[in-house]
Amino acid sequence: MNKVITIFGSSRPMEGDEEYQLAYKVGKQLSLAGFTVCNGGFGGIMEASARGAKEAGGKTIGVTFNIKGRAANSWIDEQIHVPALIDRMMKLVELGDAYVVLKGGTGTLLELAAVWEFINKGLLAEKPIVIIGDFWSGVVETLREELLWEGVGDCTKFIHCTSSPEECASFLRRKLS
Repeated sequence: MNKVITIFGSSRPMEGDEEYQLAYKVGKQLSLAGFTVCNGGFGGIMEASARGAKEAGGKTIGVTFNIKGRAANSWIDEQIHVPALIDRMMKLVELGDAYVVLKGGTGTLLELAAVWEFINKGLLAEKPIVIIGDFWSGVVETLREELLWEGVGDCTKFIHCTSSPEECASFLRRKLS
């Protein structure tokens, strides 16, 4: 089976929005690099990344849960349905060989923080975490400074910042081959 890249990001972007287009390109580039794209299975960045992957001939996995009768988007090949939001996050973490974090709100922050903390504490094998663009850079820098001050060391070594979907896919191809 192909390596799985879990993508985290907002459910809000709509087709035509800049963030939707970025997620579409990320899904497409990851698929062209031979990866399976995994995400939360619903709309926004999840739909866009799955659509990009499928239109490039790739495979997609969506992890969904019971929320207001929502169904997986039509670009998902394999749906894994779990009972609750926390189960969904844990399944997305479990499935990922690497993680790509795009723009999002508190849910995306929770997912980034969970993966980062699990790796930082040795509860999860070290796996690449990629952020694209500058949206999360303030959070990463703040935590770097705080944890260095606390004497924990630089835990941002687990996070790689890229500026484009192509750079992200190239980095992950090198790291996971």
